[in-house]
Amino acid sequence: MAPETRLLPPLRSFERPYNYFRRALGAASYPLRGIYYFLRHPAFYPLFFGRLLPLSIISTLVYIILFVFTFLPQFAFLAIFHGRGAWLNAVVLVLGEGLVIIQGLFEGFFVDECRVDIFDATLINEDLESLVAPHRLLFPDAPNSVKKLGKPTSAAVYQPWSLIQIIELIVCLPLNFIPYFGTPAFIIITGARLGTFAHYRWFELRGLDKKERKAAIRNRSWEYTWFGTVAMILNLIPVLSFFFLLTSTAGSSLWAAKLEHQMRRPLDAPGEVPEHNDDEPPPPYVDDPV
Repeated sequence: MAPETRLLPPLRSFERPYNYFRRALGAASYPLRGIYYFLRHPAFYPLFFGRLLPLSIISTLVYIILFVFTFLPQFAFLAIFHGRGAWLNAVVLVLGEGLVIIQGLFEGFFVDECRVDIFDATLINEDLESLVAPHRLLFPDAPNSVKKLGKPTSAAVYQPWSLIQIIELIVCLPLNFIPYFGTPAFIIITGARLGTFAHYRWFELRGLDKKERKAAIRNRSWEYTWFGTVAMILNLIPVLSFFFLLTSTAGSSLWAAKLEHQMRRPLDAPGEVPEHNDDEPPPPYVDDPV
């Protein structure tokens, strides 16, 4: 969890909401940072073009069929409750239906291995090869982080395929029928669930058991909600949804790398005088002549 920021005394009443906003904004930025990071690393491109481009074409056909046959009936029904704004809810509803089909057919079985490679390669780029090395073969003389990756020597999962997650997505789809608040609620609720898997691979590399994973997710549940919300919005973009799956994976790995470096950093650097908080009392006097 990010350290709390102390504001000036006149603004102390806003300190708590400010820190919540800052933490949400920081986590929500990582799916977007992942896009920039992915585009800046051409070594990642073959993972998309070689493995996921055919699936992107298939997913595009799925969305075309859904929009041709289901958009107008759903739009007509939603217009009864939403009026002119019904088109937005209808679009999100159809995109959500397409996401359910794509997740059920492709994502868990064909995409996860590629996401593991993106996650691990990003960690290697961020000087965390020692975290990846115990769990997969690495070729240290390879020209880039992707080509360094060999076969995993232990279970390698980025996001476990979950029937419960697909059911939750289906159950939440009717939220789009609720005027004004339904569509944002659908995106945030499903995004919060998606966000809990953002660091599943990192927890795996660290050797956390189920209880420790749950505790780690609970400690950052606010951040995972907003990371997942932005990632969900990107996942709903047709044609590019598989591309954004990979860029969001790069973003989650960047976030994990930052947290890992913070955990490895000593509490106080050598020779550094710890900061004193004026609000704290001085340490008690101890008479120890030895």
